[in-house]
Amino acid sequence: MITAVKTLLGYQETVPQRTSSSGQWQRLLIVCMVVGLFTFIVLPVIELMERALQNRSGEYIGLENFFTYFSSPSLFQSAYHTVTVAVITTIISVGAALLYAYAIERTHMKGKTFFTYMALLPLFAPTMMYGISLIYLFGNNGVITTGFFGTLEDWFGIGEWDFEIYGLKGIVLSEVIFTFPQAFLILKVALSTADQRLYEAADTLGASKLRKLFTVTLPNIKYGLVSAIFVCFTLSFTDFGAPKVVGGQYNVLATDVYKQVIGQQNFSMGATVGIILTIPAVIAFVVDQIIQRKKEGGISSKAIPYKTPNNKRRDRLYTLYCLIVSGMFLLLFGAIVAAAFVKVWPYDFSLTFRHFGFGNVAGDGLKPYWNSLLVSSITAVVGTFLIFLGAYLVEKSRYMKVIRKISYFLSILPIALPGLVIGLAFIFFFNQQMFQVPFTSIEFMNPFNWLYGSMTILVLANLVHFYSVSFLTATTSLKQQDKAYESVSEAMDVPFYKTFARVTLPLSLPAILEMAMYLFVNSMTTISAVVFLYSPDWKLASIAMVNMDDAGDIAPAAAMALLIIATNILVRTLYEVASRFLFKKTYAWKR
Repeated sequence: MITAVKTLLGYQETVPQRTSSSGQWQRLLIVCMVVGLFTFIVLPVIELMERALQNRSGEYIGLENFFTYFSSPSLFQSAYHTVTVAVITTIISVGAALLYAYAIERTHMKGKTFFTYMALLPLFAPTMMYGISLIYLFGNNGVITTGFFGTLEDWFGIGEWDFEIYGLKGIVLSEVIFTFPQAFLILKVALSTADQRLYEAADTLGASKLRKLFTVTLPNIKYGLVSAIFVCFTLSFTDFGAPKVVGGQYNVLATDVYKQVIGQQNFSMGATVGIILTIPAVIAFVVDQIIQRKKEGGISSKAIPYKTPNNKRRDRLYTLYCLIVSGMFLLLFGAIVAAAFVKVWPYDFSLTFRHFGFGNVAGDGLKPYWNSLLVSSITAVVGTFLIFLGAYLVEKSRYMKVIRKISYFLSILPIALPGLVIGLAFIFFFNQQMFQVPFTSIEFMNPFNWLYGSMTILVLANLVHFYSVSFLTATTSLKQQDKAYESVSEAMDVPFYKTFARVTLPLSLPAILEMAMYLFVNSMTTISAVVFLYSPDWKLASIAMVNMDDAGDIAPAAAMALLIIATNILVRTLYEVASRFLFKKTYAWKR
């Protein structure tokens, strides 16, 4: 081990010279990291909370905004609607994803790679796209509701289908599509490992398949199941895009925030609703963290890998199920393709590229698309570097233990903050000329005011919004690496940055590339985190979709969604090709 590290670090036998500069640099970087996290995460949230306790004029009124909100029947109903959507979505999404993940991991059906990619397809699209697709399928002039425009009635006597997509049904369907890939990924990992001995013991005791499900399979994946439930509930509770398109008169908290801020310019009430929107997400996050801490190693070193029994009837049933789910996803994406290329739906089905011009609609041409490419690329590159460096300092440095623990807490905090709340908090924090110390009368010039309306604030919002998942990805990778690398390097007086560049980075390359992909794709598709922050010069593609939907330009909005999807799939494909090449180069020493 020591010899290998010496070779990697280019160590030569010389008289070691004691140096403390490496430790000083690590301390400085740790302090900078904590200050940065506190400045761009904690302070904006505090500013949001303070604004919720004020009226429109900025006068302190305590909890009056909260009393006003819950005493208003229409506003309180939005909270009830939000909980209803989240509960129904969670039940359907987790149940459907569990069956799908079971089919991938616990059967011998063919086409698993294809079905896995189909399950992940919704990750590449903005949530607004699901609503637009459902309108073209189930709207008043939808393909399915009109019986394929009368074709089914002519052929089979099946008339129009009376299905109201606007409201609860449309929101739930959109949210299920949105949350399904997230739940599938979690449950797929949970189902990928199991101890064969438990199933053999159950068979020996004569347990039925149903009993084995409840006594062996579900207990083995209980932590993954709980995580999937909380993820689906939180995402559907806080989502803005789908309710914006197909919500109709069925108001939810996310659309209430948007209406209060954009429609009524009532920022104080918007902050109030934003805090209410955050409470369930924070509770879900805390409960999930408590459960995860109680998690023990489910698979011992003596475990025998699970062997899937042969059952052709089971495989056929799960294949049919996966085909149905994949077909539904392809139908949704097919509807977007049709909407983008058809001249006038549903009256003129001749093909055209007119909707991709965006010249005469509310989308401001192709400029938002190029803006999104630039913002997403910068977010991916800068974000990956900063987040991975922060994770390295938290996991690998031995200095300032208490500060590193604080850094870890601040790094996972954003996962409990909805995108709308982050965007609204950024407005209050960056838009004021004078910064007032929260809950005091002390004021000074706001050094970050110049960022408001710039591209930088969009990048910052994306970084904060997606920081936690990327950070946890990095820390997971770093925890798997031997701590002897840093110990040997320190013993040889090798600067930490040399160990970081020559040892840690190559070993963490898969996680780094995955972080970059995650940041890019999500920055291309996000709406909630940036809907309050863009300026006329820095309108993004996802925001252009919102504006086009508001103006009734649904076909151009579909065309913009298709551009986003195509870009994300193309970048993902290039990533797969590049990663395989880099992995072969980086891990050549393993062969």
